[in-house]
Amino acid sequence: MTQIAARDLAEEGITVNAYAPGIVKTPMMFDIAHQVGKNAGKDDESGMQTFAKDIAMKRLSEPEDVANVVSFLASPDSNYITGQTIIVDGGMQFH
Repeated sequence: MTQIAARDLAEEGITVNAYAPGIVKTPMMFDIAHQVGKNAGKDDESGMQTFAKDIAMKRLSEPEDVANVVSFLASPDSNYITGQTIIVDGGMQFH
């Protein structure tokens, strides 16, 4: 859908992009990590590390990590990027 919209709107000078965040430290994620840690008989930090251990950068993303990408995509610095999905996951997935 992003690429179709990007093609259709390019003549108008409009870029269309998307962002795909990985696991972000949010209240919902803290609740999930709490349950994972509790189920393993461990603390919340252990629950967080269960998710972070498989990420190349060895940490969960902060909301600011995602906000920085959104800010870049909304800025003139990204004026030649269109039809793309930027994955913000610290290397959780590689394609």
